[in-house]
Amino acid sequence: MATAKKLPSGQWRTLVYDYTDEHGKRHYESFTAKTKRESEHLAAEYAVTKKKKPDVLKVTVGKALDNYINIKSNVLSPSTIRGYKALRRNYYSDIQMLTLENLSQEVVQIWVNSLSTKMDAKTVKNAHGLLSAMLSVYFPSLTLHTALPKKEKEIPYIPTETDIQRIIEYFKRTDTEMLKAVYLAAFGTLRRSEICGLTGADITGNIIHIHSAVVMNDSAEWIRKNTKTASSDRYVTLPSFVIDVLPKSGAIVSITPSKISARFSSALKKLDIPHFRFHDLRHYSASIMHALGIPDQYIMQRGGWSSDGILKAVYRNTMDDYTERFNNQINSYFENATQNATQN
Repeated sequence: MATAKKLPSGQWRTLVYDYTDEHGKRHYESFTAKTKRESEHLAAEYAVTKKKKPDVLKVTVGKALDNYINIKSNVLSPSTIRGYKALRRNYYSDIQMLTLENLSQEVVQIWVNSLSTKMDAKTVKNAHGLLSAMLSVYFPSLTLHTALPKKEKEIPYIPTETDIQRIIEYFKRTDTEMLKAVYLAAFGTLRRSEICGLTGADITGNIIHIHSAVVMNDSAEWIRKNTKTASSDRYVTLPSFVIDVLPKSGAIVSITPSKISARFSSALKKLDIPHFRFHDLRHYSASIMHALGIPDQYIMQRGGWSSDGILKAVYRNTMDDYTERFNNQINSYFENATQNATQN
């Protein structure tokens, strides 16, 4: 049993061995009290409690993260695992050598504060999310209530009908693969991965069956897998002009998702159109449907969304040209109504 020593202040302190770090340095827990007996009692109580802690809490944060990612590798998508491994490599250096039993809300908050000075809010949130998910498995008694940085509100650029037509005309002249990709995203609400996973066998008449996707795994290889969620497995009816340009067999689009994004970005620069992601063509499609009064349930079904959360947050940003049209319609109605009331 550890023995208390009297400090110059008159209080008594007892040190209890805690752990040895990766540099061979021994660390101790300190228990200070007004009396020798009380100090030694606190130390003894801690020593007994520490012995009862399961061995899993003696694992380092880094090792626990590696274990968590490994056990999830067969149930999460390859792209999710790839994202987890990227987070693991880059954002836990400050806490990775700590054992779980030495992790606390205060330690996590300090780590988040430090990370926030170097990374954007979304990255910090993702890194904290992975840590929290790991702790729910290995250290469930530590429930985190960390204050995370607030994400700055972004107003995405929703392409107008004029933008879409210019992009289509450009690819008609220069790139058939991209023309097919734009058609499928803008008029069918397909994701890049779904476009690349589509084959001629998935087309029956004007209906396409979306059930596979091409994604990058953690080895940086493009692989084919099932769609993201059950709601993503869907049938979409497309206009005839889209079906007419799609091949009847083999891959519908022969380039990878990353090449789709690169070629799309290059085209926007050449056309002097404000930058937006290829993925935002889905925003365009959803905005059109919303402006036409299509029920959200159908928009969700066509786009493969499992809830209307994204629709409420992003996809209801009606395009500028539609906003102007509706504003004119509203103002015209009120002007006419006021004139009629005055005349009567």
